[in-house]
Amino acid sequence: MSFSPLYAISPVDGRYRNTTHELASYFSEAALIEFRVYVEIEYFIALCELPLPQLKDFDKSKFADLRRIYERFHQDDAERVKEIEKVTNHDVKAVEYFLKEKFDNLGLSDFKEFIHFGLTSQDINNTSIPHSFKLAVEKSYMPAINGLKDLLKKLAGDWKDIPMLAHTHGQPASPTRLGKEILVFVERIEAQIKLLKHIPFSAKFGGATGNFNAHVIAYPKIDWVVFANNFVNGTLKLNRSQYTTQVEHYDNFAAHCDALKRINSILIDLDRDMWTYISMNYFKQKIKAGEVGSSAMPHKVNPIDFENSEGNLGIANALFEHLAAKLPVSRLQRDLTDSTVFRNIGVPMAHTLIAIKSTIKGLNKLLLNEAKIKSDLNDNWAVVAEAIQTILRRESYPNPYEALKELTRTNHQVNAETIAGFVETLNISSSVKEEIKRISPETYTGA
Repeated sequence: MSFSPLYAISPVDGRYRNTTHELASYFSEAALIEFRVYVEIEYFIALCELPLPQLKDFDKSKFADLRRIYERFHQDDAERVKEIEKVTNHDVKAVEYFLKEKFDNLGLSDFKEFIHFGLTSQDINNTSIPHSFKLAVEKSYMPAINGLKDLLKKLAGDWKDIPMLAHTHGQPASPTRLGKEILVFVERIEAQIKLLKHIPFSAKFGGATGNFNAHVIAYPKIDWVVFANNFVNGTLKLNRSQYTTQVEHYDNFAAHCDALKRINSILIDLDRDMWTYISMNYFKQKIKAGEVGSSAMPHKVNPIDFENSEGNLGIANALFEHLAAKLPVSRLQRDLTDSTVFRNIGVPMAHTLIAIKSTIKGLNKLLLNEAKIKSDLNDNWAVVAEAIQTILRRESYPNPYEALKELTRTNHQVNAETIAGFVETLNISSSVKEEIKRISPETYTGA
């Protein structure tokens, strides 16, 4: 039976496969094998550029043939590596043997012992995985989060002049503008994206315990540190950590996890606000023919996209938190606890991508209900008390806060007439009275 997403254990590869399939190019088992092949081949080519007697006769015109191995890497190649792994019981060694087969096919058997020369498996894992993670962030995550941010900017512009009752502690508060409330999230997301972009994609490349022991014993006259820096920083476009054990210390990867988690927390805040505005009827939602909101209540149009997003962001953040806390900790020069954990990078990234796309979908469904927003403003004239007492302070009126508190902190309705009547009792000039009477919940929205 061929595999169907209906039989996937994780919803990432099952229910949400259409949403997350692009990440398979970076985080699947086949992708990991492909990136390992890429690093191994580019490493061999880099060795050919050194003054190694055993490689001096290598025909550099064959570099193109070697690069085609990863450029044209396909499912059959990945399956061949997995077949070899059944024998080796070692995933990176299986890649090495796969490449040796390719060298044989290309007539390059005399040079195949320089595949994986002097390296340990973590030199391949701790370059190929950061490389794939970097590509996923740049090519999948950034377009998604920027798309969400740009949509929020557009909505902020569309709603910039919409006055709205604010709610602090769930209670009516000084009015705001809907567009500005959306810009709060735009600014927060932009600030965290800026921080995210400053974090290097770090890689380990230094032999069995980070000292190039095997390289130096074989070719002591070559500066292997300079070679590795040129290879990792230049060819692979990563940031080589200069002092490591057998593994990368993952501190910068932990910083990536923390940065992504912070952005996700901002999106949870956004989802909950949008959910609440919908529950307050400030927004209605576009209705799609054929969709069902509730299995029992036909009238319902539920804010499911924001709920879906919030749930996936929570899962993503739990995993990001574990990755950030666990990976920088390793016993002495190496233990294996990072190996299985590091393979799961794609899982929180997938849940994050699901969430971002759900939030975008939810935002695109929103229909502004100006009538309800205006009604709430007009039902809460007490919120202009702050404005009135501030003007009275300016006019040196005695105890203005206390006077407004006595007027508004009651269980009785405060409306335009109540405020106007109160103003008439004040011992202030007629011009100041007129100034105060021009204030309304719709106009008291600040800068």
